[in-house]
Amino acid sequence: MSPSTRNQVFIKMLETLSRDYLQGKEEVLRLSAIALLSGGHILIEDLPGLGKTTVALTLAAITGLSFGRVQCTSDLLPSDITGLSVFNRDEGQFTFQPGPIFNNIVLLDEINRAMPRTQSAMLEAMEERRVTVEGVTHHLPGPFMVFATQNPSDQSGTFPLPESQLDRFLICTDIGYPPRVLERGIIAGGGIRERISEMTPLVTQDDIMTARRDVHSVYLSDKVLDYIHALIIATRSDELIQTGLSTRAGINLAQAARASAFLAGRDYVAPDDVKNSAAAVCAHRLVMRGGEMSASERGIVLRTIIDRIPLPLA
Repeated sequence: MSPSTRNQVFIKMLETLSRDYLQGKEEVLRLSAIALLSGGHILIEDLPGLGKTTVALTLAAITGLSFGRVQCTSDLLPSDITGLSVFNRDEGQFTFQPGPIFNNIVLLDEINRAMPRTQSAMLEAMEERRVTVEGVTHHLPGPFMVFATQNPSDQSGTFPLPESQLDRFLICTDIGYPPRVLERGIIAGGGIRERISEMTPLVTQDDIMTARRDVHSVYLSDKVLDYIHALIIATRSDELIQTGLSTRAGINLAQAARASAFLAGRDYVAPDDVKNSAAAVCAHRLVMRGGEMSASERGIVLRTIIDRIPLPLA
């Protein structure tokens, strides 16, 4: 199968999800596909009841990937996620029992309700694709993707994610309320959880791993690279921003732009691929002056910076 054919398979996947299961969520589906194809993780911040969990469930079902879910609470322990060693009386030794992190797609539901100690236990898994339990390292399956959701920080019982944890997410976005007419239809039709279990996968693990190599091969010109670098530099001198974007943010933006180009059927990155991905990839990494802001509010600040940077000429 050629890269262009694989591209059509993923486009069909997104069209099926947005048409038959998740109407009105085209953008969050596109960003989820970008994270999957880039080998990154995604964080969705929004109010309860807007379909954050459903997006993760449908993505796992249509890709045929194994799925694990962790409902984050204040009493959640790191071992509840990574697993632990249990003494096996028949064998007379300890046996490792893997936790839900040992799946291809792992949903960390309401991640900011977990205690900071538990949040930090996810760092190695998200960055290194492995966990260490009692001195023994266990590798996670591939492809591996964390799909985390969080409630707004002003809700009770939440523990804000530290910058080091936020930086592990390739993309942070929200969903928002659907348009009025569409929302009425969703209410009339009811939930889709039962239909999700009946979905037929449209892509395989091999398709995803091969597509990731295709994405990595998408051409990034010097002019577009200069555009990405100019954006990173501009955030470090803006008066509203205390700490601008890191080099890692630039790497992640280039990865996301390549995936965006792949989904658009191109083998090169266009400036619009960068521009359309920048807020979702970069806004949550900014440390603002004068108090906490949501990712969407930081996105507004970032877009004003983007608008000041001229697009590179072809």
